[in-house]
Amino acid sequence: MRRRIAGATQQVDQLVILGHTFRMKVAISVPDRVFEEAELVAKRLRVSRSRVYSQAIEEFVTKHRGKSVSESLDAVYGRTAQGLDAVLTELQARALREKW
Repeated sequence: MRRRIAGATQQVDQLVILGHTFRMKVAISVPDRVFEEAELVAKRLRVSRSRVYSQAIEEFVTKHRGKSVSESLDAVYGRTAQGLDAVLTELQARALREKW
């Protein structure tokens, strides 16, 4: 694969990953309080700061991905009539009163 960098053509090995990990690097801004708490958690758990933020984002995404499924189900079932049909309710009540 060839990449054009700063006016020069450079050969880039497709197997080389630019960076030191196989993960995406991002920059985020967090309130000082959150940063300080995350630092304490990382030290207590003896994991890297990156691991703390990665785990937090993963849990957040998982929670909200599931929420969209719940919202979809609520949208489908929320449109149906609430309660049971009056005839069905009466038949169930009669069945319960019968001697078994």
